[in-house]
Amino acid sequence: MALITGAPIAAVAAPLSSRQIKAAHGISGLKFVSFSSQRKSFSSVRMQPTPHRFLVSCAAKPETVEKVCEIVRKQLALPEDTAVSGESKFSSLGADSLDTVEIVMGLEEEFGISVEEDSAQSINTVQDAADLIDKLVESKSD
Repeated sequence: MALITGAPIAAVAAPLSSRQIKAAHGISGLKFVSFSSQRKSFSSVRMQPTPHRFLVSCAAKPETVEKVCEIVRKQLALPEDTAVSGESKFSSLGADSLDTVEIVMGLEEEFGISVEEDSAQSINTVQDAADLIDKLVESKSD
């Protein structure tokens, strides 16, 4: 069984044949590999592509995320040096439910959109807000 770990190919603990090393180097983008098995030797190592079962995608444009960060920083009166990114949770930035409502209102005004109440309740992070905004702006222009 092949496991991807933090060990560099050159520092793999188990001795590998030159064929196995070539197979590991032939995998696009693979820099680290480790092999483990209950047996003392490997009869063969097969690496097959697997279908993507779960794909995370950030739909929002980077400029939308940046604009949302600015609005959040302004609405919460955060100092300029406060780190606000797409992963920032409103609650971790000190926002309560009223602050979140004010942030959503500021976003509606800035982007010329209307956010439904149930959609607004699903916003927990800057990225959530940016994704929703891009979706609403796109549907508005259609």
